[in-house]
Amino acid sequence: MARMTAARAAVEILKREGVTDAFGVPGAAINPFYAALKASGGIHHTLARHVEGASHMAEGYTRTRPGNIGVCIGTSGPAGTDMITGLYSATGDSIPILCITGQAPTAVIHKEDFQAVDIASIAAPVTKMAVTVLEAAQVPGVFQQAFHLMRSGRPGPVLIDLPIDVQLTEIEFDPETYAPLSAYRPAATRAQIEKAITLLNESERPLIVAGGGVVNADACELLVEFAELTGTPVVPTLMGWGVLPDDHELNAGMVGLQTSHRYGNATFLESDFVLGIGNRWANRHTGKLDVYTAGRTFVHVDIEPTQIGRIFAPDYGIASDAKAALELFVEVARELKAAGRLPDRSAWAAAAQERKATLQRRTHFDDIPIRPQRVYEEMNKAFGPETRYVSTIGLSQIAGAQMLHVYRPRHWINCGQAGPLGWTIPAALGVAKADPDAQVVALSGDYDFQFMIEELAVGAQHRIPYVHVLVNNSYLGLIRQAQRAFDIDFQVNLEFENINSPELGVYGVDHVKVAEGLGCKAIRVTDPSELGAAFELAKKLAAEFQVPVVVEAILERVTNISMSTTNDIGNVVEFEEIATEPGHAPTSIRTLKV
Repeated sequence: MARMTAARAAVEILKREGVTDAFGVPGAAINPFYAALKASGGIHHTLARHVEGASHMAEGYTRTRPGNIGVCIGTSGPAGTDMITGLYSATGDSIPILCITGQAPTAVIHKEDFQAVDIASIAAPVTKMAVTVLEAAQVPGVFQQAFHLMRSGRPGPVLIDLPIDVQLTEIEFDPETYAPLSAYRPAATRAQIEKAITLLNESERPLIVAGGGVVNADACELLVEFAELTGTPVVPTLMGWGVLPDDHELNAGMVGLQTSHRYGNATFLESDFVLGIGNRWANRHTGKLDVYTAGRTFVHVDIEPTQIGRIFAPDYGIASDAKAALELFVEVARELKAAGRLPDRSAWAAAAQERKATLQRRTHFDDIPIRPQRVYEEMNKAFGPETRYVSTIGLSQIAGAQMLHVYRPRHWINCGQAGPLGWTIPAALGVAKADPDAQVVALSGDYDFQFMIEELAVGAQHRIPYVHVLVNNSYLGLIRQAQRAFDIDFQVNLEFENINSPELGVYGVDHVKVAEGLGCKAIRVTDPSELGAAFELAKKLAAEFQVPVVVEAILERVTNISMSTTNDIGNVVEFEEIATEPGHAPTSIRTLKV
């Protein structure tokens, strides 16, 4: 038997579980693991500037390709607590990442030793497993179980805490005979799928709501085939955006209080049956449940049994991995179609497309300062279907989801449930690291951008190029808009006169200087007619210098983006002008029909 340190055994397991990249920050209590990482080779490490940043890089890495599991590493104490936000974000969106932390020696963990904290207890609510390994011989089994759990059932993150003496202890371990454990995923039965399709066939105006679970299961092609076989329009959730192209004849648009389309909500409110697959009925998708559920029959398919009935009781529930369920949905639908037993849904699907051509928001404005809608219009022109967009939260993300176009799975990479400010820069770096040949475009408001702006230096140091679109109104825009209900505009203003950059007026932070100081390239745009050229230049600069390139658009200070103020998807307020002629929305999926 081979003898090696427990830290080396852990690294060897990572490699055999398919890990090729890791993100982190070394420190005294995790240095033995880093020594093993260097000695073993085969895993490329990206040094973050902040340990929370490392956790979001791991998230972006996982979300980019099927089968990826991002790994983030930090030392004891505050490194682990810094990564809690990443673990929370990952667990909320069913994203498997592995967080590895160092820990004080086992003999002094509970003696208030320097940077000794019970990180396993802190992380437990936001992970599938969080454990401090006290016996070195248990390290291989704990790591093997971690990968098994991350891949089984509803995917999610794991934290493994390694005391420094445990890392250094030699154990017997044979890497050559190591094998990953098979993942467990529940699968629907034929009888369950037949019942669900019977309910669908009894309806007149059915919809499929496709969630992030379809993307996680790598089942998007099956979803599209089932929709096409049955002629059923599809509503992607925010996390499922890209399951089928935005311009597909069965894409009905997104539904919700914020990240939704006018036509998506209108079509949903006309439906009488909803088949949810891999979705969790998030509150910003459903709004008031009495409005959302009224007059509709619901079937819910989810990999996690306890998700069924969590928000509201469906008429029928199926605990199943999305791919396993969709394989049977397709099989049964093919048989029914061959037998001529599927109803004709063409009129219903055409009605959804008619709404898509008539219920649109205006994007074309020539105003200076720039109106945000114009930024997304120009992004649609500059960045093609291959673009991987990355965003987290705020008016920038909400407007982006209303106006940008996504054509492929994993090409809208969004932190959906947690929505932490600062997520976008490190996540975009993780995405670009996972797919270095991709056109990666991040989207931030100024406050999200400032939260973890130091991570731009990671892109410069490690030559990770991408384009970051920064829409700057020097406001906490989403919070300002929410404060309208309280008739206040309080503690949300970011403006000040920068004594070092007087040309900015009241826009305060000079993002161009900061980005350049961190080793990146940056372009500021104040005229909407210059946005297109700026995006093209940004792409060229990113390719030439292999660093992040920031395009900052100076926006009008106040814009109210469409959303419901009453928690009702039937009452979304269009604060700004809507499109009334084709020139108002030149990059819309369907040419405006008037």
